[in-house]
Amino acid sequence: MTATSEENLNECTPSELLTVISARCLGGRRRVFAGIGLPTLAVALAQATTEPDLEQVYESGVCGAHPPRLPQTIADAPLATGAECILGMHALFGYVLQGGHIDVGFLGGAQIDRWGNLNSTVIGDYTRPTVRLPGSGGAAEVMANAAEVFVVLRRHTPTSLVEELDFCTSPAPLRARRANPNVRTTGRGVSTVITDLGVLTAGDDGELTLSAVHPGVRVADVTAATGWPLRVATEVAVTEPPTPAELGLLRDTIDPTRVYLR
Repeated sequence: MTATSEENLNECTPSELLTVISARCLGGRRRVFAGIGLPTLAVALAQATTEPDLEQVYESGVCGAHPPRLPQTIADAPLATGAECILGMHALFGYVLQGGHIDVGFLGGAQIDRWGNLNSTVIGDYTRPTVRLPGSGGAAEVMANAAEVFVVLRRHTPTSLVEELDFCTSPAPLRARRANPNVRTTGRGVSTVITDLGVLTAGDDGELTLSAVHPGVRVADVTAATGWPLRVATEVAVTEPPTPAELGLLRDTIDPTRVYLR
């Protein structure tokens, strides 16, 4: 890593790093199903840099949004202004998502396991949880039908990347088909997990593998922070820190009031 790269990394926050890496991962994709927060920032940054034709689809039915400011919910009024179209739920999930028209679905979760299954329902026992979470929403449908799924985790810890989920909210396609062979799945499930320590990518068998670490992070740091014996690629890359141009776009143009950036 060059001295300039070190300076760039030192100057960025974890959320800026996650956003930039996520935006770069969108290279070559056309249509993204993403909610608010860091995924929205990642899509906006990709549109402003390498993917100007990237289209974002919101669960509220807004397709091809061009909001004049960052939306704060998926039903925020500015999303409708200038949008390419607004669909009802049946059309959005039945024709767009289940029709195979989403290249990438961005999902989050409190827990993820080595096969890309996600928990966004409860921490602890389901009947007496220590934390009750929002649940699936459309996440299970996104997992089943998007061509691939990206997961962004702000903190890479053994309690978020776990050997066993406390509850499986969004099963990976393989797990869903094992549970019920009649379940229709068209996507490959989670292909990429971006955390504050590095990037995990799924192999042909679906297991997540450490493929890149962020500058200054050791492979041992990532394996120690993972709740299962993490598979490590033969050659682990080092991510390139955000450039001044990328940070400038995020801070001055995309999220100047720090709606999502921390």
